[in-house]
Amino acid sequence: MSQAKKVLSTAASLAASAMLVRSIANDFLPIEVQHYFYSSLHSVSHYMSSQLTIVIEEFQGLSTNQLFEAAHLYLGVRTTTTSTKRLRVGKTEKDNTTEITLDRNEEILDFYENVKLKWRLACTQVPPASSSDYRNPKLGDYYTSLRSEVRQYELSFHKKHKDMVLNLYLPHVLEKAKAIKKESNMVKLHTVVYNRWDVNQVVLKHPMTFKTLALDPELKKTLIEDLDNFKNGKEYYRRIGKTWKRGYLLYGPPGTGKSSLIAAMANHLKFDIYDLDLTDVQCNSSLRFLLLSMPSRSILVIEDIDCSINLKNRESEDLSGNQGENKRIIIFTTNHKERLDPALLRPGRMDMHINMSYCTASVFKQLAFSYLGISHHHLFGQIEELIMEVEVTPAEVAGELMKSTDADISLQALVKFFHAKMAEQEKAKTQNKIEL
Repeated sequence: MSQAKKVLSTAASLAASAMLVRSIANDFLPIEVQHYFYSSLHSVSHYMSSQLTIVIEEFQGLSTNQLFEAAHLYLGVRTTTTSTKRLRVGKTEKDNTTEITLDRNEEILDFYENVKLKWRLACTQVPPASSSDYRNPKLGDYYTSLRSEVRQYELSFHKKHKDMVLNLYLPHVLEKAKAIKKESNMVKLHTVVYNRWDVNQVVLKHPMTFKTLALDPELKKTLIEDLDNFKNGKEYYRRIGKTWKRGYLLYGPPGTGKSSLIAAMANHLKFDIYDLDLTDVQCNSSLRFLLLSMPSRSILVIEDIDCSINLKNRESEDLSGNQGENKRIIIFTTNHKERLDPALLRPGRMDMHINMSYCTASVFKQLAFSYLGISHHHLFGQIEELIMEVEVTPAEVAGELMKSTDADISLQALVKFFHAKMAEQEKAKTQNKIEL
């Protein structure tokens, strides 16, 4: 028998054996065991081949793997020009476009410098964790207990192209993903679902910018300069040996524009918002996991910090202390600054304390221009005098200005609102005196 015939005979025997093994596995092995069996078989076949596979996991320890995110964006664009058999498409009512990604365990081909590269999104289901897992002090175990599915990209190619892939192709993927993200220029809003950041984040549609934000002009100018200095301050923070983060405390009565200011900050920096409700966090390990899994260029928002949770010094350190090398903004909001743990207020925790006060004359003029398109009116003087006497929030003033597009009608209604508000506040003061 010739050498060629021997090779063909061996190949045929191996193929027949593989088919027999698969048939036995399908007939006698439980479904949950078959997955691991085929994974092992897949690993053996790769070992015997000339192919090399690079594994890119979703998380690097407890932090988000930036290369996984880059591959997700890069391949999402590639899916529209390939013959992939299964795609995952999703859209929320707040999104303008649909998001297209690979489906679980689906493959896609790419070519770079005439080299064929095969991507595969591998997903493994994780059994539900018992309640005792959440009390495990080891963060690695805690991380595993949080995941219902472990995702990773597998990039396969011929072994001889290893250096090219590592030194040229993967940097190419990172740059392309960066360009895609910059082109979309969309700020995302992330919330916590089942102790992890929701992967199905929504696009922040809040239109507020610093140009339209009704805020004291001097405070607005100071804040913009502070944000720009932070954004461009990589060398500065490295030189002084401090973590590249910035903390802001927004305090004041409800309706004074704290949420609008956060939206304006996010739109100015083009940073995603991570909205954290501390009452949903089960333990300190969960809190650390959420903080460490946030990517760079992000804004962590904890609203109503005074009534969310009773923070101990150790927990406040987790929230505002060193969380790695990520560039990050941390924002706390409260209606009652006096109730906060002093540990959150000392220097080095919250860098700027911003008082979101009741409506002022300058804020009213900005609101009048935004809603009515006017800079002058004969009622402005009377309204500015009333603002000095009555405590009203910018949200209340905006609500009145929205009732009519006619400036005369709208401003006259606002004057009546001020007088009604003044009478209401005087009545409340009289009642308090009687009770005392």
